[in-house]
Amino acid sequence: MNNPVFYGTGVALVTPFKKNLSVDHAALENIVKHTLNNGADFLVALGTTSEAPVLTQDEKQSVVKTIVKTCGERAPIMLGMGGNNTASVVAQIKEQDFQGISGILSVVPYYNKPQQGGIIAHFNAIATASPVPVVLYNVPGRTALNMTAQSCLELAQHPNIIAVKEASGDLQQIMTILKDKPADFSVLSGDDALTMPLIALGADGVISVAANAYTADFSQMVKLQRAGKTHEARILHYKMLEMTTLLFEDGNPAGVKALLNLMGLCEDQLRLPLLSMRPALKQKMKIIFDQNQIH
Repeated sequence: MNNPVFYGTGVALVTPFKKNLSVDHAALENIVKHTLNNGADFLVALGTTSEAPVLTQDEKQSVVKTIVKTCGERAPIMLGMGGNNTASVVAQIKEQDFQGISGILSVVPYYNKPQQGGIIAHFNAIATASPVPVVLYNVPGRTALNMTAQSCLELAQHPNIIAVKEASGDLQQIMTILKDKPADFSVLSGDDALTMPLIALGADGVISVAANAYTADFSQMVKLQRAGKTHEARILHYKMLEMTTLLFEDGNPAGVKALLNLMGLCEDQLRLPLLSMRPALKQKMKIIFDQNQIH
């Protein structure tokens, strides 16, 4: 099987909503075009940033169709497919139309808090069932459970598990994975602010929230660091750092939707239980945006 390789800048796409909170497909098309025209290497549909938990099954399908249609063959698309019921995820995979989809992103099971052996068995079952390659997603801040470096490295031996999105923020853990991983297994940063240093340490890229908005600067930073041009990459890293940090102060995707609204790309609308960014933070965002001329 000739597995696609996810590398460089991946964009964890938002789901834009209209003022009546229905899905804004026209805005979604514009955001997809904006990211691809400004250097995104791949797209992620129905990740955390998409507010997938508050989308109906029909909405999820229509969002994926819009992304696939708009993207065409310009970039690989990764589809979020995870959960804490292994049998249910496997059943969803068997029913999913994978036309236009190059891989799936599957999160560590949340809430149940399985032991490490349970995490390994869960992902082995998903990878065996999936007709496309699997990218693991470790995000303890959301799942209340960390997949250890040892578990990740064991899973990396599965022929259909090709990468991990690491959002633990634990540099020691991520370095252990980078040091001991198979050559054909990729590590993607799950934290925008850590992307540049992680690539310097050997990571292959990022799945980014910020790149929905300032795709050009973010993707250029990634390209520069991947080419070993650390000084040039560092300039862009620090240019974006204050905004990147601000994006997450009121949670994700509240920050990036406020920024996309500032850029005229979508309405600043989220579905409960999430709320829009607080006005004081929006004002701070506008000041940073105007001063730094981030693109």
